[in-house]
Amino acid sequence: MKNILTIFKKELRSYFNSPVAYIVIVVFLIITGWFFTSNLFISGVVTMRNVFDIIPFIFLFFIPAISMRTFSEEKKSGTIELLLTKPITDMDIVVGKFLATLTLTATALALTLIYVVSLTFLGPIDTGSIIGAYIGLLLMSGIYIGIGIFASSLTENQVVAFIISFLIVFGLFLLNKVLVFLPPEFASVLEYISVDYHFSNIARGVIDSRDIIYYLSGITIFLLLTRTSLESRRWS
Repeated sequence: MKNILTIFKKELRSYFNSPVAYIVIVVFLIITGWFFTSNLFISGVVTMRNVFDIIPFIFLFFIPAISMRTFSEEKKSGTIELLLTKPITDMDIVVGKFLATLTLTATALALTLIYVVSLTFLGPIDTGSIIGAYIGLLLMSGIYIGIGIFASSLTENQVVAFIISFLIVFGLFLLNKVLVFLPPEFASVLEYISVDYHFSNIARGVIDSRDIIYYLSGITIFLLLTRTSLESRRWS
């Protein structure tokens, strides 16, 4: 745990010691803020639905962008070799970087709570669905980050890591949108694999163990794949 915390702090500092974190968070808030205010002032509806509908789309670009550097940058600079020689396990490195990136994403999400606070002054809100949506977004970001750091562990080129990560998360997101074109026997399987399907369930305020298990399993799988990628580099 101590090693994980060390990696976590180091990675988090690297985000906030550079303009990257601030630029990404500001852009994220500008986009979500526009959808929030347009829905509020144009439609006159007291809801967070528009914001929760657009954030999964933003995550398709936002998370690959912040996770692409996790291992690619260290590979390119050569510091990954030094890191792998330290008395620290590969899994400690992976989990530490994962938690730091998740914290950055959670920070961006937490700042949107100002929209929720604003709505409480304007009328009644559906607290259950709002809490569910935030839980769903955090879990969604977790699996996307797992994919992002896995892609980053495969190459020293950050652009390539971004493209690999984007293609995987976009594919998982899109599955739920193309079910009508597929035979019924395949549709149910692909629906369960779809990230957006599980988010839609949780965002309704219904916390189902099947959805939680899906996200936690996906995160675990990609973290283990990342560890395997690091181990293959250690022995190459």
